[in-house]
Order: sequence, then structure tokens, then C-alpha cells
Amino acid sequence: MAWWNFSDGNINNLIENRCIDARQDTDHRLQMHSSLIKRLSLEKELEGHQGCVNAIAWNSRGSLLISGSDDTRVNIWSYTRKSLLHSIDSGHTTNIFCTKFVPETSDELVVSGAGDSEVRMFNLSYLRGQSIEETLEPQALFRCHGKRVKKLAVEVGNPNVVCSASEDGTLRQHDFREGSSCPPAGSSHQECRNILLDLRAGAKKSLADPPRFSLALKSCDISTTRPHQLLVGGSDAFARLYDRRMLPPLSSSMKSMKPPPCVNYFCPMHLSDLSRSTLHLTHVTFSPNGEEVLISYSGEHVYLMDVNLGCESVLKYSVEDVVKQANLAPEPSESERAQDLISKPYHHFNDRIQNCNSHTRQCRKLLEAAEKCIEQSDYFSGIEACNELLDGRIREIGPANEYDCLCIRSALLLKRKWKNDVHMAIRDCHKARRIDPSSYRAYFCMAEALLELGKHKEALDYALVAHRLAPSNYQVSEMVETIKQHLASAEAAENDGSSKGESRKGKSKSSSDVNLRQEANSETSQECPRSEREDSDIEEEMELDFETSISGDEGRDIESGILRGSLNLRFHRKADSAREKYSSQNENLTYQPENVIDMKQRYVGHCNVGTDIKQASFLGQNGEFVATGSDDGRWFIWEKKTGRLVKMLAGDEAVVNCVQCHPFDCTIATSGIDNTIKIWTPHSEVPSIVAGGTAGPETADVLSVMEINQRKLLRNREHILPFEFLERFRMHEFAEGSLHPFECAQS
Repeated sequence: MAWWNFSDGNINNLIENRCIDARQDTDHRLQMHSSLIKRLSLEKELEGHQGCVNAIAWNSRGSLLISGSDDTRVNIWSYTRKSLLHSIDSGHTTNIFCTKFVPETSDELVVSGAGDSEVRMFNLSYLRGQSIEETLEPQALFRCHGKRVKKLAVEVGNPNVVCSASEDGTLRQHDFREGSSCPPAGSSHQECRNILLDLRAGAKKSLADPPRFSLALKSCDISTTRPHQLLVGGSDAFARLYDRRMLPPLSSSMKSMKPPPCVNYFCPMHLSDLSRSTLHLTHVTFSPNGEEVLISYSGEHVYLMDVNLGCESVLKYSVEDVVKQANLAPEPSESERAQDLISKPYHHFNDRIQNCNSHTRQCRKLLEAAEKCIEQSDYFSGIEACNELLDGRIREIGPANEYDCLCIRSALLLKRKWKNDVHMAIRDCHKARRIDPSSYRAYFCMAEALLELGKHKEALDYALVAHRLAPSNYQVSEMVETIKQHLASAEAAENDGSSKGESRKGKSKSSSDVNLRQEANSETSQECPRSEREDSDIEEEMELDFETSISGDEGRDIESGILRGSLNLRFHRKADSAREKYSSQNENLTYQPENVIDMKQRYVGHCNVGTDIKQASFLGQNGEFVATGSDDGRWFIWEKKTGRLVKMLAGDEAVVNCVQCHPFDCTIATSGIDNTIKIWTPHSEVPSIVAGGTAGPETADVLSVMEINQRKLLRNREHILPFEFLERFRMHEFAEGSLHPFECAQS
């Protein structure tokens, strides 16, 4: 694997120029320099838990580390001594999923949230001078949530307020000045007026649909630079940004409220229309400067987005844009193309003359190497070469080179076939076509991509344009004939299916009668007070009947640890049709879906299907690198700007869930299914792209590991079981991330 130059430069030059460099971020740039990251290695394993470590967090000074585990203990660790200071018996009855230091309290106050739906606050000052293992009574206890508490968020500089996100669909604000318990004695938890965000009717199945389902919150974050901004993510594909200054007053859960308007939605365009999918967010976070957000999906990759602050460069799209992406749009006019070229700095005459000699040779060399990778089936290296040209240090490559690079990368992505590579290829084709609509290559790649997605009619439109532009190209001619054959086969199958459908007309009629009866029941239930109903409408309105048959001959997949077998499922939704019909009659028919901010970079290589607490984090005070854990026991680090993999480390026997960077030092703490916390520092003698754990250096080939992870992603449950089905059968008593025969995405 080739080693490319990194944008952070040479660390020796940074150190030498530190005294004369007027920039304020020199020390920040040195904290997580690429040369240090390539030397990261395991320094210490912290032992003290008896279960999976689900949460870790540093204090603001970086002197202490807090952790929460399945053993229901909250541990406090010393950074300098790398040892356990306190182990608190929290009193939680189930797994702890989140822990935090409360800011501006001299690190005396800590909070925890768990699967028992409780949030507890402890004062560590009562532990001074006592033994390591102690039972500590909570100084504040909040029992107002109805389901598991998955994430806590604190505001920098505010010691009085903690926010908690729960799978009951609410984000609650706990103010320590208002009381130390919730609910008060003699009252119900539904009377607590601490709901900051009520999203029990806030989930969307797709971009075009209005929010109507309960959004089981998995993660939340508060911007450190703009504390009024809240970021939340949960059981659908959309991360949401809210402004606390625009939210309604705190409310109780006695009455379900409409979700408040959010400032922005975040979702990659290709994931915005996946109805009835298990796809959901496991983590959302702001960048250190608050200008970007990082979101991690279960069954998907990690994505980077810009926060819209009135900047025109932010990539936004609408429902119409999603539909148009596959359709052949009119070619841009000459004036539009000219204006687009003028807006790019490298098209100015002086710049082109000045940089022509210095860049052209290097550009052509990389392009030739990328094209050879197609013939050699070395798709990963070819894509890396294209990334270096398009996103790396090389600037002003010129429109001709940019066009060639986009077409080459799209061809490589289509041949690599990792998850959603075809959608990334479509993005490149659209960019290439805008640069030069008179060349056939972008149309040809677009036709191939749409054929992969089964969009035969749209693919034929692009293929015909490519054939018109290059009539003598035999590959284009073959593509046209192939698509026509697929269309003919699809037409024949459709005609055959419609004739069979006539014979089942009677069954459909009886099914509609059932829906009418269920509609009446649904209307009756709407009149009941919310306190007499379940927290989740999905659970009470779903009725499931399923059978599983697992053949002993099929065995177990050794690579993934997932029990393989044939699943024969039969289930129906008790009032699904009724609910949708009822909602459509009462909702505003002129509902206009909001615009959504699209991705600007994705990070691939890891696997996230086994747990729903997988974190994705920015590394360093400048956040120039991105890291996340994986279900293969490793954790990955990428360069933020280019998406280039920098380091892969073996951090757990099974699954790595948490990755947290030290506030100031080049030190990273990780945890997962193991009972230990790993501390990583750049003390390796030789830089490398891989590093091992206690067993020694990692010997596995990087590309092989990434390909195995991609195969696991491709065979996840996304197209088999809906998210509601998995939620119905979630087992609370199982440890987070443990694998079971039914292998739900949520444990």
C-alpha cells in the first residue's frame, strides 16, 4: 500500500518553526500529527471492570478518565499513573451506557445513564480517603425516562444542567438547581416537566415522509463553540440539529407533542429513501470547532457533513434532487459551464501558467497508475490514487485531469462493489458530466451504475447518449444491448406477475376488511389518555408471527461469529395500514419535506452491525483525523479531509465500541466487549499502518480485513427485518454487543 504525503507536513519543521510561527494552533497541530498516529501502539490495559466497558470519557484537564460498564460500576482512573482510583457501585440495575464529568465542578460531580432508564449523579468528594471499591449513594436520581438511557451531554462551562437521550424518544434536561430527584415523591414520571425534545412522533421512514413514528434516541451532543446547538440521532437515517433558543418550553410526557422544527437534517443522499430498513444512527458528534458533524450508522459507514451557517458551499438536497439523480437531466448550457469554470481558481490564466509545469507531470503519473489498477484488479490502490488527486495535497489539476480522474474513480468503485460504492460512483459521474458533457465516459459509467441498481430505463437513457457520443465504441454498444435485454426480461416478469395477481384479488379484499376493523380500533385508542398506553406506538400496534428453522448443516460463520441459517418469517402489522390512513387524514396534506445536508466525505473499512453504541470521534484539538471502532475487534483512523486510512489497530477480542482522544496529548483510550480499557500512545519505534494489541503485531493484510468487514455489512439484516421488528425482540438482560441466534442489531 502506497504511503501518500499528508497535509499536516513534516513534524520536524513544525517543531523547529514553533518559536517563530505566529499561528495559534501550532501545538494543536502537533497533538495528532500523522507521523505520531502512524506510531500509535498499545501502552497499557486498565483492569478493573467485570463486564463490557460501554462508555469512557476524559475530564476537561485530561487528568482523569471515567468509565461505565455492564457490571454497573463507574470507575475513575488516573491518567498519569494509569491506575484505578475509585470504583463506584452505582446502584444501577442494568448496563451503564454513558458516563460524564460535570464541567466546572473540580471533577467532583459525575453522571451516569443506564439500561434501567435512570440518570444518577454522584459526588466524588465523599470518596476521598476511602478504599477503591465503594458504594456511593447518588446525590441526584432521575427516573423520568421510560426506556434505556443511551447518551448524556454536558455543556462546557455549565455545572448545573445535564441532558439525557433515551430510546423512549425524548431528550430531557436535568437541572440540579431544581431538585435532586425526579419524579418528586407521590407523582408519576410522566408529570416531570423536563422534556427538552419530544420526538415520540419524530422519526421519518424516508425524506418525503412526514415524521410520525417514535425516534428511539441513540446519541446526542452539544456544540462546544455554540452551546445553543443540539445534535441528536436515533432510529432513522437522519441526524437533527436543533437550536435551544427556538425550542418550546420544557414539557411533560402526559401529552405527546409534535416534533419541534429543527435547524438542519443531516443524511447522505443515497440513504435518505430507505423505508422499512434497519438503518439507524449509533453516534453523532460535533467537530472541535463546531463547523462539522460526524455521524455513524449501524449497517453502514461513517460520514462527515458541514454545519450550515449560511455558507453557499454546504451541500444540500431536496426530495426532487433525490428523484432527479437517476434521471437524465438536460445538458448544461455553454454559459452555465463557462460560469462554473470561471468560479474555480485553477482556471485563471496566470495560475494555470504558474502551476502547469509543477503539477501536470505528477497528475498524469497518478492517473496512469489508477488506470492500470483497473486492469490489475487493484481497485483500492486506484481509488487511493484518485483521492490523492481530487482531495489531497495536489491543487489546480485542471478540468481535463479532473474529468479523467472522476471517470476512473467511478469505474474503480463500480468494480470494487463495497457497500454503496455504486452511489459514490454516481456522484462522480454527475461531477464529471458537468465538466465535460460532450464526452461519453461519464454517461457510460452512469449507465453501468444505474444498471447495478436495477434502474434499467434510466440506465438505457444514459447508455444511448454514450452511444451517440461514441458510436464506434464496442463497450458502449454492448452496454446498450445488455440493458435492452434486462428491460425485456423485466417486462416479461411483470406481465407474468400481473396475471397471477388477478387470482389473488379475493384475498386482498379480505385483507382490506381487516384493515378497516383495525382502523376503528386505532381511532378508539387515540381517545385514551397517553398515560394508559405504552410509550411506543409501534409496540402496541404490531402483531408478529414468525418461524425460524436453522439447519445444522449450515453451521456458523467463523469470520463474523454470526449463526447462519434460513429464516422463514411471517409477520403482519396489526394496524399499520390503519395508522397510516389515520395519519394521512389528520396531517397537513401540503407537507413540504425539509432540505437535507449531504455528505462531503465518507470513511470505510470498519464494520458496525453488532452494537448500537458504536462511536465515531474526531481526534485532536483541530479534529484533523477521524476514528471509530469495529465489530472485528479493531479500530480505524482516517485522515478527515481525504478519507484515507492512516492506521488500523487491534483493540479488542471481539468488538471495539468507544474511542476517546485525550484533550491535549497524543493519547487515545478505547473500550468494547473486553473488560479492560486500552491506552494508546505513539511509542512504536517504526511507523506502520497496522498495530496489534497484547498478542503482538497485527499480521493480517489491511485490505483483506477491510474486504471481510464489507462482506459483513452487505449481509446484514437491512433487507430482511425492519427496525420495528428488532426493537420488539430486543432483550434487555443481554450484554450490549453479545451475539445471539436471532442476531438483532440491538442487543
